[in-house]
Order: sequence, then structure tokens, then C-alpha cells
Amino acid sequence: MERNEYVLMDAAEDGMWWYRAAHARVLAALRARHAPPGLPLLDAGCGTGGLLRRLAAALPGQPLAGLEYNPAAAARAAAKSGALVTAGDANTLPFPDARFGAVVSVDVLCHAGVEEARALAEFRRVLAPGGTLVLNLPAFEWLRSAHDTRVHNARRYTAARAGALLREAGFVRVETRYWNSLLLPLMVAQRKLRSRQPDAASDVAPFPPWLDATLHAATRAEAALARLGLHYPAGGSVLVVATRPA
Repeated sequence: MERNEYVLMDAAEDGMWWYRAAHARVLAALRARHAPPGLPLLDAGCGTGGLLRRLAAALPGQPLAGLEYNPAAAARAAAKSGALVTAGDANTLPFPDARFGAVVSVDVLCHAGVEEARALAEFRRVLAPGGTLVLNLPAFEWLRSAHDTRVHNARRYTAARAGALLREAGFVRVETRYWNSLLLPLMVAQRKLRSRQPDAASDVAPFPPWLDATLHAATRAEAALARLGLHYPAGGSVLVVATRPA
């Protein structure tokens, strides 16, 4: 990502509605699909450490590790979360085989510097048999905007394509689900305006407290409906959960 995007992420990820909603979905996925016990969890592409800190608070006693390409961001993630964070490349993970019980990765596979097949093969390699992979990915190429340019997103996904990629990479029990669905009409309107302004800022920014609270409430309502069995046909993001075969 551009260097300034790390600064924005560091300032926003503990409080901004999108980060809170994304982190909640990752945590719910981990709780729903139990990983092999006793092994650490890896956040691959951990940025400045917001998700690692949230996982540390929600999963006390769970060993955590992070990987981040940008060395300064990796150092910030370690300081913020208390986890062991390594500077490195998702295409060539600097970890031994079957090291982790779970791997999470939020909006990383989409980056220009990441090779999908290599990164997924690496995620599978470092997972123990029966280990859990949780990915969040940006949805739909037609939602591309200035934000994608700022954070160097090369790809956006449909749920079907994301699921097929995971199966081709050798994962099983692959589940995909769109989220940020109730807010999708607002997202479309905002992004189509931004798409006309190639020099526009990214979507990561402070929101007025009332607006941030309203947007977060919408994501919570959406999650509650999903727990009741409602599946959304589209959304701003795709959450993917899969298992390395035993």
C-alpha cells in the first residue's frame, strides 16, 4: 500500500465501523470452525496490528503471530498487539510447514504484489492438517474505485470465484458469504462518484461519530440476520472460510 495508507489504517482500525465489522466477522468464523488446539494463529498481512490486538483481547491465551510486508508497519503491529510479527512476503511465508492452527488474512490476496496461487499454496503449507483459513476479500470488479488504487488492489472477487480458487488450492469445506450488504447501495453511490476522481483519497478516514455509529449498527443488524440464516446475494466484501484437509 502507499505509505500514507498505513498511517490512516493505524489511526482508524480500532474505531472505524468497517474495521470493527470485518474483525467481528473474522472472529465469528474462527469460533464457528475450531482449529487444531495448541497451535498459534497467523494474521498474514496484518498491517498495523488492529486485528491482532482484537484477537488477543477476544482469545486470551491464544498464541498469535503476524506477517507484514512493510517493516515499519510490522514493528507497529508488534507494539500494538504484543504478538510476534515478522516482516515478510505472503508469496513466500517465512514459517515451517504445519506451524499454525489457523491463518487469517484480510484484504491481502487482492493486492498487486500478491500472487494468488503462490500465496494460497503457502497458506495451505503453513497450516496444520485440519487447520482453518479465513479470508476477507473485496467484492466485484465493478466496485473498483480510487480506494483500490490507493491500497494497490489488483483484483476484486465474486463469492463463486473466491470459492473456486480455494478449492483449486486444495482446501475443503469451503464456505463463502457476502457481507456489507445492507450498505451496498450507499457504497455503490459513493464509489461511482469517486471513480470519476482518480486522485481521490481512500475510503479509510475518520467519520463523524453519529455516522460511524449508524453504519456500524447496520453491519450488526446484517450479521444478526445472517445468524438467523439469511444469505445475501451481494455485498461489498466476501468472507471465505476453508479447511486444510487432514
